Amino acid sequence: MGEVIHKSNKPLQVNPIKLSQPMGAILAFLGVDGCMPLMHGAQGCTSLTKVYFTRHFSEPIAIQTSAVTDAIAVLDGGDYSIVEAVKNITKKVTPSLIGLHTTGLPETKGDDLRGVAGKIDYPLVYVNTPDYEGGLESGWALTCKALIEQLVAPAKTVDDNRVVLLPHVSLQPIEVEKIKDFIESFGFNVLALPDLSTSLDGHLGVKQAALSSGGIKPDEIRNLADAGLVISVGDSMQAAAAALLKKNSVMRHQHFSHLQGLEASDALAELLLAETGFSGPPVAVARWRQRLQDAMLDSHFSLGQTRFLVAAEPDQLAGICQALHDVGGKVSVALSTVDSPQLKKIRAQLVMVGDLEDAERLADQYDLIVGNCHCEALAQRLHKGLVLRGFPNWEQVGNQLKNDLLYEGSAYFLFECANAATAQRQHLQAS
Repeated sequence: MGEVIHKSNKPLQVNPIKLSQPMGAILAFLGVDGCMPLMHGAQGCTSLTKVYFTRHFSEPIAIQTSAVTDAIAVLDGGDYSIVEAVKNITKKVTPSLIGLHTTGLPETKGDDLRGVAGKIDYPLVYVNTPDYEGGLESGWALTCKALIEQLVAPAKTVDDNRVVLLPHVSLQPIEVEKIKDFIESFGFNVLALPDLSTSLDGHLGVKQAALSSGGIKPDEIRNLADAGLVISVGDSMQAAAAALLKKNSVMRHQHFSHLQGLEASDALAELLLAETGFSGPPVAVARWRQRLQDAMLDSHFSLGQTRFLVAAEPDQLAGICQALHDVGGKVSVALSTVDSPQLKKIRAQLVMVGDLEDAERLADQYDLIVGNCHCEALAQRLHKGLVLRGFPNWEQVGNQLKNDLLYEGSAYFLFECANAATAQRQHLQAS
């Protein structure tokens, strides 16, 4: 671990990579089956988010808005606009749950979200997500915590065959599915909260739905407190795990900062072996471990002579940097969207909260960028290699099926980075 800069000394962000809390909240609500996210804010905020995620996932995204205008912002405390929005939604569709969350405008004015929610006679979860605080990661985490606090019923006993998975926001739908499959291969029944693996995984439905299709069901959320084991992935999810443990003191909790690379995958396998008492892992798990070991050897030569800049949300940043470090890659700069306790654990020479202007200023310190599609113009201008990861990726399709986790995904990730690094060196030699 190297130097950590928790706060930029610049008065503003230039070419930012940070996303807002309401966007994280919407993603979390889309991981609940039949849920309708309701953004309490201006119409443009909702439109931007809808287009943003539609382009990333190449899927229609269901979102509604309370359509706060300048007049409503001054005269209404949220009572009228939110209540009317719920009435309009329920006239057209019947959501299993309405996910009410805020933006900066009503939060600045001080709308009483809890008070308004108490007046609505419909299944609803509310969460305060001002976009002048936090980012995508914290918006997701706050929403997960709200779902637990407002829906999960307390319990006193546990079923040791049940596991609750709390994934961080940067995990693509296939990655959530792969973690669930990994745990289930040891004989457990797994529920993820939120669960994008069956809602935004890119499956072809019968027709375009007006509500989120797939994800964890509200009834399943209500019964989460009887699971024997809670597994949280990403430091942003620790508060949600603590909220769930308050529902049942008998539950056990195991936290992982990330699940990328050999060491983290081994730690999860060892936990599941200890929980089950099995003498060894399933055959497929053992085979993929051997494949990752071979992938580390194969990619070491290329990655070991490459300097990286990684730009991502803190939890994703930790996993990517660790995976690259394990095979000799030198992460010169780790660029985080927001501050987080996770930053002090990241394997990089310089870890900083910043933007792509900072990345351009430090251009002589790296050869290859790992980041979202906003890094593409930077990479082309500076003649750097690029591996696309994170939100958004509007330049490629199939984002929901990119897996970088556990033994299997880590092998794929290392191969992709090694091939990109080799291609970049060949390009520079030819030019």
